[in-house]
Amino acid sequence: MKSRIHPAWFVAVAAFVALIGAAGFRATPSVLIQPLNEEFGWSLGTISAAVSVNLLLYGLTAPFAAALMDKFGIRRVAMGALLLVSAGSGLTLWMSQSWQLMLCWGVLVGLGTGSLALGFVATITGRWFVRHRGLVTGVLTAGGATGNLIFLPVLAQLTQSHGWRTAALTVSVAALAVVPLIWWRLRDHPADLGVTAFGGTIAAERPAKPAGGAARNALSALRDAARTRPFWLLAGGFAICGATTNGLVGTHFIPAAHDHGMPQTTAAGLLALVGIFDIAGTIASGWLTDRVDSRILLGAYYALRGLSLLVLPSLFAATAHPSMLVFILFYGLDWVATVPPTVTLCREYFGERGAVVFGWVFASHQFGAAVAATAAGLVRDRLGEYTFAWYGAGALAILASILSLMLFAGKRLKPVAPGIGLAVPTGR
Repeated sequence: MKSRIHPAWFVAVAAFVALIGAAGFRATPSVLIQPLNEEFGWSLGTISAAVSVNLLLYGLTAPFAAALMDKFGIRRVAMGALLLVSAGSGLTLWMSQSWQLMLCWGVLVGLGTGSLALGFVATITGRWFVRHRGLVTGVLTAGGATGNLIFLPVLAQLTQSHGWRTAALTVSVAALAVVPLIWWRLRDHPADLGVTAFGGTIAAERPAKPAGGAARNALSALRDAARTRPFWLLAGGFAICGATTNGLVGTHFIPAAHDHGMPQTTAAGLLALVGIFDIAGTIASGWLTDRVDSRILLGAYYALRGLSLLVLPSLFAATAHPSMLVFILFYGLDWVATVPPTVTLCREYFGERGAVVFGWVFASHQFGAAVAATAAGLVRDRLGEYTFAWYGAGALAILASILSLMLFAGKRLKPVAPGIGLAVPTGR
């Protein structure tokens, strides 16, 4: 009997598991930094430099990985990415020099996890889903948070009980174990199975492989997108998104809370709650993206985030009082809720190259995070407190809301010159 389940759902499940496997390593540095410092005597600055290389490559790899998927297929790139994650984590078992840490943690795993970042999500949903595309984007985006929640307590316990090598080996094996599932269930395009995308009415032909190399195609997509107003509005808003999440709250919430007398363990627990609520918020955002204009959603998300950051300095105290818990709940729901509507708008404005363009928008997210992480640290060093950093981030988030609503000025689209494959606002 023919299966009633559309193949797109099997592809989505395989992608979700791959994202969880890749997310395992992103949970590793926080539990391994201190053991590596104690065993090898490497400074925290040296170890953190490897993590910084990983974060940089995580962002910059996304657009090139999306272009590679267009040229060589999603399945091959995903399998290769998981092998890189597995190799990078596994090879740390034999390292003895800090440059080897940089190569394994920084380069290999950075390239691997970057290839399975949000550009991978955009490619999957863009090819396989018409109906429920926003919802599936939200679920897959939540896969990263789910991976962190699954791996972080496990890796912390393994490190404490059996040493950091056991934790590193666990990540390596977990990433490797996903490869057979990707080979079995992930397919590059609905045409490979003779079906339409889920919710589609016309069977799409398999697109021709783009001419030229993947790097050239990624850069040409950036060049063409950069000529349009929507790209800069989306990239600007997403850079602020990274600054106000990973860069500021993710990096500095714990030390800021500690400045007010809160134990670090309590602050870390609050930050973990953000990750839990993030899953629900991202899935809900995907559901809303299928029903509400994405420009309105982004405007609302950024405005509410900005207002919450303006209030945050008054909430810090030695204990986790109810007002702070309300902030954690709200901020968790809003953490990466911006992803589904941003992916949708990239697809709307840039068509078939939307996944590659979103890769560049995501790179701006990581750039914003890196700048904010450094800037907030400098504020704390110079002023002795973080208050100005929170207020500045709140103002930036409100600016991101304005940038998102400015997309309405170019909502109507028309195609540009043949062959470019982008859509440009008529009011440009």
